[in-house]
Amino acid sequence: MAKILFVMTAADHWTLADGSAHPTGFWAEEAVAPYRAFTAAGHEVEVATPGGVRPTVDQGSLGADANGGQEQADAVANGLAAFTELDHPIELDDVDLADYAAVFYPGGHGPMEDLAVDATSGRLLTEVLDSGKPLGVVCHAPAALLATEQGGSSPFAGYRLTAFTNAEEQQAGLAEKAKWLVQDRLVALGADFQEGAPWEPHVIVDRNLLTGQNPASSAPLADQIVKSLAAAA
Repeated sequence: MAKILFVMTAADHWTLADGSAHPTGFWAEEAVAPYRAFTAAGHEVEVATPGGVRPTVDQGSLGADANGGQEQADAVANGLAAFTELDHPIELDDVDLADYAAVFYPGGHGPMEDLAVDATSGRLLTEVLDSGKPLGVVCHAPAALLATEQGGSSPFAGYRLTAFTNAEEQQAGLAEKAKWLVQDRLVALGADFQEGAPWEPHVIVDRNLLTGQNPASSAPLADQIVKSLAAAA
């Protein structure tokens, strides 16, 4: 079957407006649910990060409260343990898009720290968009699209998309501490931001760009990518 690239943050903190470091990384469900969907469909997964650093899971994403109960938290933890590709990521600089049928960016606050300003990731995102291959981006990971801006414009301008909303960041208690919010910056980039109800699954598909609003959107987003790959096969 196909090979799918996960591009993941290498950050283990998010710098807040006051200069303090908020521990973070990637959000567990947003990696585990798509990994399960892709591998269940027979696809192979590879992970890339800036510098080839093993991605750090946001510890806040492993608790019962973040997963709707201890049973689901245990399932996410087990899924994370099964995601052994996390142990040996390749360097983002070494990625050759020709090797992959689709690219997926999990969220967490980590991408706001590194991928939002990573030129290599920005070039890859532009290349995937131009290729027509499915590009899935969920929750805070659309912050990575900011790195595609050159000369005041981005290839993602005008695309319908979604991401973690201002309302959700406010309800999570971090909006007032942030230097900037993902929704605001995507609107400024020229994206046609589509806001769904807080915390509810919300997936937007515009051409080969598939975006999900929040952790609950990661599984349905992955299912859409699987369908896109099946249709192209």
